[in-house]
Amino acid sequence: MNPKMQTNLAEYYAKRAPHYEDIYQLAHRQSDLLELTERLRQTIDNRNVLEVACGTGYWTERFVGHARHIVATDINTAVLDIAKAKPALENRVDFTIADAFNLPEGDFDACVAGFWWSHVKRSDQSSFLTGVQKACGSGTLLVLFDNCYAEGDSIPIARTDLDGNTYQIRTLPDGTRHEIVKNFPTDSALRKKLGSHARDIRITRQRYFWMLTCLLR
Repeated sequence: MNPKMQTNLAEYYAKRAPHYEDIYQLAHRQSDLLELTERLRQTIDNRNVLEVACGTGYWTERFVGHARHIVATDINTAVLDIAKAKPALENRVDFTIADAFNLPEGDFDACVAGFWWSHVKRSDQSSFLTGVQKACGSGTLLVLFDNCYAEGDSIPIARTDLDGNTYQIRTLPDGTRHEIVKNFPTDSALRKKLGSHARDIRITRQRYFWMLTCLLR
């Protein structure tokens, strides 16, 4: 592997920020996206939400009218600047710079992390969940949603490390190539990892996306 392709995740998403939402324009994914959006809205309806790794606010914008209040966090100012500029989110969301492993504590009854779990290395997953428990408290609804691996559609897996993490090579519009952690967990792997941190785990899958809900212990 070319060492120049080893990319810090935050650095990669800062560079990708202007083009981040292009992926949501793919015509063949629209049906799954609409279904996922509606399910998410129903799940967090009238809740105080902590959003992890909100990025450019694509998903924040889709459920802002359903949550009671949202604190949206990301480590990148580049993506947060785009989110803050969206008229639908202005004065309706509190945006905060925060590492996903050091989240702000508050009076939350739901935590949403979209397209984040796949970027968390297996060895760091328990640490992330412990941080969410600390920030939100027992009984909080945790909502995770992410990509399913779709043969012939997803970017191929470039390599797998000794811990079982899988990686993709992403090429940005400027031509630079970046190696990014991108895991595609099975239902059993999700249940096993979250079992000691949560209860009432429920998972739904589409062709392109999966969604998990649970209550933090």
